[in-house]
Amino acid sequence: MSESDVKVVLVPGAWADGSSWSKVITGLQSNGVSAVTVPVPLTTLDDDVAALDRTLERIDGPVVLVGHAYAGAVIGATRNPRIKALVYIAALSPAEGETVADVFYRNEPHPTAPKLGPDNHGLIWLPQEAFAAAFAQDASAQELAVLAAVQRPISPACISVPVGRPLWKDVPSWYLLAEQDHMIVAETQRFMAERMKARVSVHPVDHTPSVTAPGFVVDVILQAVREVRV
Repeated sequence: MSESDVKVVLVPGAWADGSSWSKVITGLQSNGVSAVTVPVPLTTLDDDVAALDRTLERIDGPVVLVGHAYAGAVIGATRNPRIKALVYIAALSPAEGETVADVFYRNEPHPTAPKLGPDNHGLIWLPQEAFAAAFAQDASAQELAVLAAVQRPISPACISVPVGRPLWKDVPSWYLLAEQDHMIVAETQRFMAERMKARVSVHPVDHTPSVTAPGFVVDVILQAVREVRV
């Protein structure tokens, strides 16, 4: 099997859409690896896993599944047997019986982390100023404008439901630990990565390295792709 036979599926987290992976997609493509993103609705965790499963139905062959931030819970909750590796990009990885909120709020938040709460429709939006302060502080002004313009809100129902046995118990995992993350502090990331027994890559990057440091993200995904090659 060649690297090109392994497909990469990219799942955006809260407040992002598939465009947040654009630099990673082109970086993988230049290495002969194809990738698709998952249009998660961010309505409930079950809805998001169902959206992932529908995307996986359209793909043949072995899969390396990649999740950013909240999407770590999504990639851990699917059960598709063609998934051969999981890659967590500054992502949350609740254990069985935990919620996303349990791990997100495990440690004291960074001083610049935004205060989050639902609006009148029960949806959680990221405040405009939080993109530059916490979500992607290393991004250019142009990148920040796009991130803010395409942001998608998340429902509290996504983060308040205990998860079942996570897939990282059964397949190998990789973890990109973002040392300068102002949304999910590095201490929390390290705890989760070590609990998962993931292969950890540590970099001085912000919460959204797919935008601000895509080379590091591509590198860790390619490590997983090469490992699952038969």
